[in-house]
Amino acid sequence: MGCDPLGLCQYETAKLVRIRSARLGSLKWALNALIFLFIGIMLFWNKEYQEHDLVVSSVTTKVKGVALTQVPEVGEMLWDMVDHSGTFQGKNSFFVITNVIVTKKQKQGKCPEGVPNGRLCQSDADCNKGEWDQSSHGVQTGACVKSDVTKKTCEVFTWCPVENKRKPPRPALLMAAENFTVLIKNNIRFPAFSYIKRNILPDMKESYLKSCTFNRRSDPLCPIFRLGDIVQEAKENFTEMAVEGGVMGIQINWDCDLDRLFHKCRPSYSFRRLDEKETNRTLYPGLNFRFAKYYTENGVETRTLYKAYGIRFDVMVFGKAGRFSIIQLIIYIGSTLSYYALTTLFIDWLIGTSCYAKEAQRNYSERKFETLDDHKRVRRKPSLFWDRHSDHHLRSKEPGSTLQEPPRSEQPAWCQCARCRPSDAPQEQLCCRQSRGRCISTSPAFERLALGRPLLESVLLYRDPLLDLSTEAAPRLLRHCAYDVYIDWRFGAEREGACPVVPSCCVWRIREEYPSPDGRYRGLRPASKVALIPGAHSGC
Repeated sequence: MGCDPLGLCQYETAKLVRIRSARLGSLKWALNALIFLFIGIMLFWNKEYQEHDLVVSSVTTKVKGVALTQVPEVGEMLWDMVDHSGTFQGKNSFFVITNVIVTKKQKQGKCPEGVPNGRLCQSDADCNKGEWDQSSHGVQTGACVKSDVTKKTCEVFTWCPVENKRKPPRPALLMAAENFTVLIKNNIRFPAFSYIKRNILPDMKESYLKSCTFNRRSDPLCPIFRLGDIVQEAKENFTEMAVEGGVMGIQINWDCDLDRLFHKCRPSYSFRRLDEKETNRTLYPGLNFRFAKYYTENGVETRTLYKAYGIRFDVMVFGKAGRFSIIQLIIYIGSTLSYYALTTLFIDWLIGTSCYAKEAQRNYSERKFETLDDHKRVRRKPSLFWDRHSDHHLRSKEPGSTLQEPPRSEQPAWCQCARCRPSDAPQEQLCCRQSRGRCISTSPAFERLALGRPLLESVLLYRDPLLDLSTEAAPRLLRHCAYDVYIDWRFGAEREGACPVVPSCCVWRIREEYPSPDGRYRGLRPASKVALIPGAHSGC
């Protein structure tokens, strides 16, 4: 085939090589067992055999609690559900006032702006009529009036007197809010399964709901919560938080298993603070807003202004339900079968590196990868070099051959076994080894197979029972038969369309045992000139 640098005219297919090895077999099954264990754990731990659906929910809340406070400059004030939280309910949230600044009897009119908020002035020229800014309580009239004994500010048209307190009372006025309770009603639905439930469970009676309060250890399913316990569960201090307010999160999690044998669908509650309590004090920490109560006094509209600090509680619902599905189970099993390929990849990598035996690595590579053209029949790839079985024979027995090594000056450069002879024909320049080592012609197997006269005579008589081996042609017949026996031993009997090359050292060892009378040999003929038929010699 011509040059194909991009590999466009090639096709690669897998080749199965079975390696008999106790170590590799044990490693394979150990890795497969680990993968199977991992797949099984993930199957049941994450319930991969189920189809899942997310929760759809609605939340309503009801706060209960009454507090009596002593407000500066006002006196005693009673706060019930309507006062501290009734008008501040939001979607999936509720608000409870914990601290307040009250400014009484405000009427619309002209009065000096407070020093922190107003513009300081010396005369009317320093004030601009109709001007307003974000820190002002009203619109400037253009007059400069005395604000206190030492300072003057621009007069404004606003609700007088203006609010003059900047910091909330400490401790908080409504510390009694710590003992307020809230009933949370949460209705959920999983549309894919047409499953409906709520956090007030069927076995909860009216008498139980009137007396229970949520406690993570003794009563974790009660839907009634004490506000102080919510803040405490979030590891916060209610006394500190009540001064300037904040935001708390109430998380309801529904983790439902709708299979009949393992049916479980109950809420679990957790709490955390949502606002940043460590914010710099100049960046408006906490939570506050203003509202007013209006009334008429002597025919003039009057109001009481409240700057309320408090805690907003956001109720967040999360949930997922699962139910057995044969389709999901098949998809999971199918997707995890590919994990077993990791065993093959790891063992192939192990054999192909120096972590395993070097000879096994070479032997595996020779049998694993084979290149052939599509117009030729698939044949067994010959191995031109000595394998580990031959090496084993050499290690077990000392060489018994009488073949002498040629002088070092006559050894060709391509020879690695020190027994090859020089040759001008390129097709004959082949050694039995890739690296320095003992020659295969010195092995006991070579002695018995390629040089053993009884075996060679048996092969020749098998081909021709009437062959006379007592003639002068016997050495030539035995020599060429030895070539064929060596080729069958090293390369296999199936070699149609090819003439394997016998290493030079083996050729000369056979010639020494069965020499030509005139000392002349015709050498290896190219395969294109050789017609191989059953019983024919190799052409050497």
